[in-house]
Amino acid sequence: MSKTIDVEGSSGDGDKGRGFDPPWEGAKKAWKGFGGGGSGPWGSGGSGGGGRGGRSGGPDFPDPPPLVKIAGGVFVVLLVLFTVLGLSGKLGIAKVEADEIAVRVNYLSGTEHVVSDPGYQFYIPFLMDVYKLDGRTQEYLMKGDSYQGLGQAPYLTVRAIDGSNFWFDELKIQYEVNPDDAGILIRDSGLGDNYKEEWIKSYARSILRDEFGRYSAVDVADPTVYKQAPEAARAKMNEILGPHGIRVVRIITPNPQFDENYERAIEMRKEADQEVEELRARVLQIEQEREQRLAKVRKEKEVEMQELTGQLTKELLAAEQSAIRVEKSADAFAMERIAEGTANEARYKAEATGLVAKYTKEAEGIESKAKALEQRGEVVVREALVQKLLGVKFTLVPYSRDPSPERLEHSGSTQSPERMIPADEAGGN
Repeated sequence: MSKTIDVEGSSGDGDKGRGFDPPWEGAKKAWKGFGGGGSGPWGSGGSGGGGRGGRSGGPDFPDPPPLVKIAGGVFVVLLVLFTVLGLSGKLGIAKVEADEIAVRVNYLSGTEHVVSDPGYQFYIPFLMDVYKLDGRTQEYLMKGDSYQGLGQAPYLTVRAIDGSNFWFDELKIQYEVNPDDAGILIRDSGLGDNYKEEWIKSYARSILRDEFGRYSAVDVADPTVYKQAPEAARAKMNEILGPHGIRVVRIITPNPQFDENYERAIEMRKEADQEVEELRARVLQIEQEREQRLAKVRKEKEVEMQELTGQLTKELLAAEQSAIRVEKSADAFAMERIAEGTANEARYKAEATGLVAKYTKEAEGIESKAKALEQRGEVVVREALVQKLLGVKFTLVPYSRDPSPERLEHSGSTQSPERMIPADEAGGN
């Protein structure tokens, strides 16, 4: 069942003469002290008439409950608080642009968090805060005769080590905030652009003068020499400013300017140096031509050396091949002789083995005969003598028995037939 809310006291489907107050009305009443017997902007007294803005003949609203008064008061306080925060830009949300660096500070824990990515950062007002710094590469310009804001100072003048003066019409120092040390930068320099005046402006001129002042005017006029000074100055500035969260990226220096007389002297020096450079170039050219000729001769000799080396290599290869053939032939002959000797050795060993067996058998036969002779003794000797005598042929010549024969002949004797045996030797009668 729906009801129609009558804010002004008009009747609806509900009780006549009683309307529902919206939250902001309850808050307004609680804030202004609206109630029975009280006075306020809506009227005084029970009827609500007679006051500024009261409606004559309007309905009589009863006092709201205490809980409604408290809720209305809290709502008004929150409304005022958000209004103040909105006007101060601290509603608990901060947008970090792509060229900004933010530091979110937690006052309860005392911690800091550096935010370098673009986007929205949320925080609790009064307990936390977000501080933003310019993350772009800044430029400090030394030009002109006066200071113009925090980004420009008068031109830089330098006294050289030899006492002369020179200056730069326009010198630029490019620097940026180190994202990792953004919190340190805020603690040391405060918010906003204070660091530009406190650090860059305070140190840039003195450091540049010190580094350029190490050179003489002649050295500074030489670009190869005076370009070393900006790098040394950049390193020195980073050494001093780095612990405070500032990093110098580059120092751009134009050609130094000198007094007119000195400029003419420098021009004359440059011309003399140019002549010297031309002579050096000529000497260098002659040396290069000499090197080219030497290289040509070396190349020709290298070609000859390569040809000779190739020929010697071929001859060496032929000699090695011939040696290999001779060696192989000698090896084959040696193997042949070794094989022949091995065969003869085997043959002689076989023959020796046969002879050993043969003579061993003969020796065994002789040994057996000797044993048999040993056993039979004198009989065997007589048999052998008989066998020997069987082969002896005797020739007998008739003769008269001479009691004293002068000689005796034996035809089967091995002695000379002319030998005469005396009778007394023969033993005959």
